[in-house]
Amino acid sequence: MSRRFGLVGGTVVTEDGVQASDVLIESGRIESVGQIPPSADIEKVDVRGKIVIPGGVDVHTHLDTPFMGAVTSDDHASASRAAAVGGTTTYVDYAFQRPGERLPEVLGRWAGRAGGRSAIDFSFHLAVTSPYPDLVADMALVVADGVTSFKVFMAYKGLAMLDDGQLFSILDESSRLGATLCVHAENGHVIDVLAERLVRAGRTGPLAHMLSRPPETEVEAVRRAIALANMADAPIYFVHLSTAGAVAAVAEAQRAGRPVSGETCTHYLLLDEDLYHAPGFEAAKYVVSPPLRGREHREQLWRGLREGTLGVVSSDHCPFCMDGQKTLGADDFRRIPNGAPGIEHRVPLLYGHGVRPGRLSLERFVDVVSTEPARRFGLYPTKGVIRRGSDADLVVLDPQAASVVLAQTMTQNCDYTPFERWHVPGRVDAVYLRGELIARRGRFVGRQDAGKFLARRPA
Repeated sequence: MSRRFGLVGGTVVTEDGVQASDVLIESGRIESVGQIPPSADIEKVDVRGKIVIPGGVDVHTHLDTPFMGAVTSDDHASASRAAAVGGTTTYVDYAFQRPGERLPEVLGRWAGRAGGRSAIDFSFHLAVTSPYPDLVADMALVVADGVTSFKVFMAYKGLAMLDDGQLFSILDESSRLGATLCVHAENGHVIDVLAERLVRAGRTGPLAHMLSRPPETEVEAVRRAIALANMADAPIYFVHLSTAGAVAAVAEAQRAGRPVSGETCTHYLLLDEDLYHAPGFEAAKYVVSPPLRGREHREQLWRGLREGTLGVVSSDHCPFCMDGQKTLGADDFRRIPNGAPGIEHRVPLLYGHGVRPGRLSLERFVDVVSTEPARRFGLYPTKGVIRRGSDADLVVLDPQAASVVLAQTMTQNCDYTPFERWHVPGRVDAVYLRGELIARRGRFVGRQDAGKFLARRPA
């Protein structure tokens, strides 16, 4: 028997704006947004004084992923619980190709890792790291199976990096298929030269990671990729942008009418490059790529979000524990696995440190954590929005409460968080996946196998 109930008395954020309203839910979908008569014979959940937003959509995660000699410490089971607790109800994970592996095989292998083990809904991007003769035909096959986005790297030579000709070819084919190509834009050749010089000079600690990846290595790669996309007459999506120069390059392309878009991540918005000066090996916690930047870059990232140059905030959840994983690079920063945890705290941090200080409006916050990621990657309007017919993926925020980020109490399977002891105004009070309560005040209460694979449409 289907459950019919309403969230009543809350402040609801829809595409039409912020309004005092009720949300009526039946059989896992939103039946209506409006006032439910007090006399109506349905179950009512009182959310007065609280904010109701669509479930978060995180389109950049790395779960159970082998990388740089380690495997990310969260698998689909643990990360999906952490996501649920933090208000994310859908994620799109990067499925990495092994050398010589065909794309349908990659999809089958990754689906086997997540199927029956994810607590929330999920999909995949396919990361092309080893092109092969029949790649074009296989791209069409996986698009037909509902995986409508790919990723390429312009860095990590010998591990994932493609050359410009390969990037151009994949841009051309993804455009023909109506798929989205996600690009990790850093100049890998220059980074490798700078890193080698630092090591020869005895600079082997985590600070050298930042020094080997100056802002120009990102900006140059972004501009080069835009030029290649223009030649291919193809859309392009940049992942995890970190610099003011990259935002300017994307804005310039958009003003010229080019289909260029991009995301940034929670850590680039909130954390400063000064953290790389922490004593000893502590700074390894912040070894992410691109690295953290200074204040002037963060200000332009926030501005890019407000003005719409950047449309998405993702977590780039790529957790490696300090003990036994990050320490692989104790004697050489080039061997520190690049990545940090973040899926659990993306939504609350962006609300508490984006909306509350006035950096983002409530409507724009919802757009960058839910609606635009869903729209950009073929999930809208089933996901990312509160409207009739959409999945009842809903988050109830309590603006009067607060929380503190602590590794000791978080759900993510990692021995640290880069936001340790951060005070976060507001709290995720309740989270619903297709109308079922899956998290309540920091505790997962859902089913571990509730998540479904989402076949996506071309955006």
